[in-house]
Amino acid sequence: MRFLPWLRRGLAALGLAAAAGCSTLAASPAEAKPALWRVADKDTTVYLFGTIHMLPQNYAWRSPAIDKALAKSNGLFVETLIDQQNPEGFRTDFRQLGYRTGLRPILDRVPPEKRANLTDTAARLKVPLAGLDGMETWAAAFTLLNLQFQALDLKGADGVENSLRSAFATAGKPIGQLETNREQLSFFDQLSEPAQVDLLQGAIESPESMRGEFDGMLKAWISGDVAEIARSFSAEFRDSPELQAALLGRRNANWAGWVERRMTQPGSVMVAVGAGHLAGDGSVQEMLKRRGYRVTRVQ
Repeated sequence: MRFLPWLRRGLAALGLAAAAGCSTLAASPAEAKPALWRVADKDTTVYLFGTIHMLPQNYAWRSPAIDKALAKSNGLFVETLIDQQNPEGFRTDFRQLGYRTGLRPILDRVPPEKRANLTDTAARLKVPLAGLDGMETWAAAFTLLNLQFQALDLKGADGVENSLRSAFATAGKPIGQLETNREQLSFFDQLSEPAQVDLLQGAIESPESMRGEFDGMLKAWISGDVAEIARSFSAEFRDSPELQAALLGRRNANWAGWVERRMTQPGSVMVAVGAGHLAGDGSVQEMLKRRGYRVTRVQ
């Protein structure tokens, strides 16, 4: 299905995977201009910044427009916050939602023609298949995908959100979240089993395929090509309206409502969410426009 490449390129855009290492992916461009929008009235400004949660090491993405927005913003809000110093809360939520007794063996949950892929991927990543048998299918997909990103030498520590959090923390500015870890994981836990199997199939492709697809998304993001991001997401979700509704539709509506409520408070803040949430007809900013708000693209 067409949305499987999106999983590999864009699940990092959901803030749910973290990796470590040094990247050999695309070099930083001479001019970075990832997309940035502003929603404003006489006493309130909300900047909307589309991000990629994991990046190659030392990848330059800042620009004068982004630096100006950062300086003007008195607070930062990201999708969810994982306490890197004490991640046990996230791990507890993952265990409670992602593990269950009485599940079929993981190999029995994928189509016969994909079982060799799953076996080979698990062996390459040194993950015993028996260790995945007790996981919900979506949780097994996350586990394998996280290790796949490690194999690509991508790291969450170099991602946009981590850099933003560091900048706001250093400046003594507050940092908040739009949804809790458990709320975010619940979107996947509530998927039907066929949709979860689709996620798993997207996590067991070759590193070469994943590398090329991530580079394509990175190129569109760093150049601010929102139309290309929208085209990619639209095509890849066409075969799975359930995934589109769960991962984009519901969350975008929730966040548009959050921005609308925030517009009743004075001051300036930045909202940084995965770039896919700010692309296309169902994006957060398009929802805000339909509610009567003026959204201006800054970069």
